[in-house]
Amino acid sequence: MHAQIVLFDGFDPLDVIAPFEVLHAGGAACDAVSVELVSAEGPREVVSGTGGLALRATAALDPARAGLILVPGASGRIGDPGEIPDHDAEAEAGGRSQDDSIPVLLGRALTTDLPALLKAAMDDPDVLVATVCGGSLILAMAGLLEGRHAVTHHLGQDLLDATGAHAVNARVVDDGDLVTAGGVTSGLDLGLYLLEREVGPQIAHAVENLFAHERRGTVWRAQGPVPAGF
Repeated sequence: MHAQIVLFDGFDPLDVIAPFEVLHAGGAACDAVSVELVSAEGPREVVSGTGGLALRATAALDPARAGLILVPGASGRIGDPGEIPDHDAEAEAGGRSQDDSIPVLLGRALTTDLPALLKAAMDDPDVLVATVCGGSLILAMAGLLEGRHAVTHHLGQDLLDATGAHAVNARVVDDGDLVTAGGVTSGLDLGLYLLEREVGPQIAHAVENLFAHERRGTVWRAQGPVPAGF
């Protein structure tokens, strides 16, 4: 499995690094997983929303490449869900501000080529799309999650539901070719689950032991009887 982890301006570093390390360790354990950092624009330094920390995308996101595409959320002020980017002000200021809110950062990502690339990926049956935290909101606000089961950070669940997605209160939600995870630390659980699902439980268990991290909660799937009275 080849994993492309997407960087965009203002991304949350832990959303990226946690699954990157888990998947990289899985590849080291069995030589069946490779992982790289990509961006919609191609190779470049991408500045996160946390203290100016930057990571380097080494390639352009390729939505036609079979495997996994993982989308992180943004890091910044909590902000107001109604906040939107002021593109004229950004141009005058020479780009993004370290005081940008998460809604503004997510909205700005929607003005790039990323939504079109993600739509192409989601239309490809050979591509599994995964998200951490607000990454699912990027898909949802791009109109790509209508009718799908997904999760995001608990502060964004109402917004996720308002886009037409079915917001589920779970750590990790498996909706077939879409796997989403909640708050930032859930990226560890997501990475381990993806290893278990796509490579095998023995590799996932070995990496879990290596990282001294036990996955939390039950992965939600639309299977089995529907509980009543809860």
